[in-house]
Amino acid sequence: MKIIADNTIPYLQGIAETFAEISYISPEEFTHDRIKNADALIIRSIDKCTQQILEGTSIKLITTATIGFDHIDTAYCDKAGIAWANAPGCNADSVAQYVLASLITLSIRNNIDLKNKTLGIVGVGHVGKAVERVCKAYGMNILRNDPLREAQEGSAGFVSLKTIAEESDIITFHVPYTVSGIHATRHLANEAFFAEVKKKPWFINTCRGAVHDTTTLLKAKREGIVSELIIDCWENEPHIDLQLLDAASIATPHIAGFSADGKANGTRACLQTIGNFFRIPIEKIGEVVPPLPEEPVIDLDLFTSRRMEQAVLKTFCPETVDRMLRNAPHQFESLRNNYNHPREYKAYTLLNIKEEEIFLSDLLGFNR
Repeated sequence: MKIIADNTIPYLQGIAETFAEISYISPEEFTHDRIKNADALIIRSIDKCTQQILEGTSIKLITTATIGFDHIDTAYCDKAGIAWANAPGCNADSVAQYVLASLITLSIRNNIDLKNKTLGIVGVGHVGKAVERVCKAYGMNILRNDPLREAQEGSAGFVSLKTIAEESDIITFHVPYTVSGIHATRHLANEAFFAEVKKKPWFINTCRGAVHDTTTLLKAKREGIVSELIIDCWENEPHIDLQLLDAASIATPHIAGFSADGKANGTRACLQTIGNFFRIPIEKIGEVVPPLPEEPVIDLDLFTSRRMEQAVLKTFCPETVDRMLRNAPHQFESLRNNYNHPREYKAYTLLNIKEEEIFLSDLLGFNR
């Protein structure tokens, strides 16, 4: 079996070689001629699998180590008999870690207590549920908007997008990118949405750039309709809007889901899909594990105040990545590809924890 894999997918080399002939190529090399003789592809969101690239190839399966799959022409694949699979939920905890760390960063910067603030979550799938769990544990009130889940589960526990706009102190988007249908998400955060906003909320996009309308979002920021912007996903990536970069309180190069743990989850999901599809054992799949963090022990007694918040920021500090992007916005894709993937909470052990800190520590997943 021949596999071609994106060479930026971590923890794969040395594993796939045990059951297949595998070639690793850069995203720029994903062309028809380069992949035409492969049986399977292992890709990420930058690798566009269009009909033009896929037609006339021997590809039987496409696996993407990502939650999203809008980079795959699924309609053509279904028509051509090419199986495809994504990795739902693989980076949910990573995005939740990013969101909480970013909120804590702004709360410290602005001397604001996040507890009892109302967080409106738009899209409550794998990622939205993870964000809900950590922010609820932190003491925030949660509003949930997800019309697809609401249609299946009933209206209890869900609110309209209008209610999100009117009642939220913070609004965060975690929807897939879709361009058609009654619940299309392209420019979901548009002029009509911002016209309903009441409380000058913080606005977060960590799903797909075109979920917000950049021109309208900038107008909302200039007019004080929203007060803070946390932007990880941008329209027209990697060619991001420099005005939005200047306006953002925290700006990062689409890395919210890029924890080492999330990357390992995505790689394992791809390998498992290949094993199931071709009915072959993947004996070394358990060896797909990220390295330990450089400082896996966090002593809370080193912090004089906001100890648990400082522990969260020790696992991931958004300001570090923010500075990198502002210093080199035209290197957006390079910053993504060479990102130093952080570990999630479960890779860290807390020392000298106090009784009142145990609840949050346990819910976030720290060891103690």
